[in-house]
Amino acid sequence: MPEGHVIHRLAIGLTDWFGGRPVRVSSPQGRFADEAALLDGGVLNGAEAYGKHLFVDFGPDRIVHIHLGLIGKLWLIEGDPTSPAGPETLRLRIARGELSAELRGPQWCRLITDQTRDAVIAKSGDDPIRSDSTGDRAWARISRSGRSIAALLMDQGVTAGVGNIYRAEVLFRHRINPFRPGQTITRRTWSAVWADLVGLMRDGVSEGRIDSVREEHLPEVMGRAPRVDRHGGEVYVYRRAGLPCLVCGTPVRTQLLEGRNLYWCPRCQRKR
Repeated sequence: MPEGHVIHRLAIGLTDWFGGRPVRVSSPQGRFADEAALLDGGVLNGAEAYGKHLFVDFGPDRIVHIHLGLIGKLWLIEGDPTSPAGPETLRLRIARGELSAELRGPQWCRLITDQTRDAVIAKSGDDPIRSDSTGDRAWARISRSGRSIAALLMDQGVTAGVGNIYRAEVLFRHRINPFRPGQTITRRTWSAVWADLVGLMRDGVSEGRIDSVREEHLPEVMGRAPRVDRHGGEVYVYRRAGLPCLVCGTPVRTQLLEGRNLYWCPRCQRKR
């Protein structure tokens, strides 16, 4: 599932390409055909992201709400369509001239009102990428919870947009045992974690990849091979199970936690 920085990049791209302009809207697959017909030829005012939710604004009470889920993809294409599947899987297409956005396989693609959008946002946690999020609402829930901090960070009602990679990496960077109950985390520690998430995730928006490794642990400094992974970027523990920790050399561990693979270093993050 894409992490929050990907959704924010898509919102920026949609706004840059189509914002304030009339667009053609269609649903070759047919599952969004009635809604597409209402929007076709209208002006796309802009798009915004909140956590993993993408809202495409076509005017009052005409908001396309997209959640990519586990398999959804949204491509921004210049020129001939280049996405790998045919039109039979194309849920939504937004086009202007040679520019198009193609959506396939989303968890949600629905036309909603402004009130419904506001309700979705109200149920979401603090989004580190947004300037209107402070981390205070997240702290209020974390400080009262007996759930593990690893589970809480993945809860979109606590920290919106944080996914498996950012979760694993920020806990490692602060040497926090992922199984610690949220209520044992101090306010000072949470403030440091929040500030780190803000920096890492906003960098992800600007760079288009997740890099969480500090300068002293980069490949060229340590004399190691760069990471090769479809997600790109240099990381400490994510998807490095069995490999030596870049800091202490202990093999990185993994365990299933609430349906997702958790990664951590049992030495660097041993303190509960």
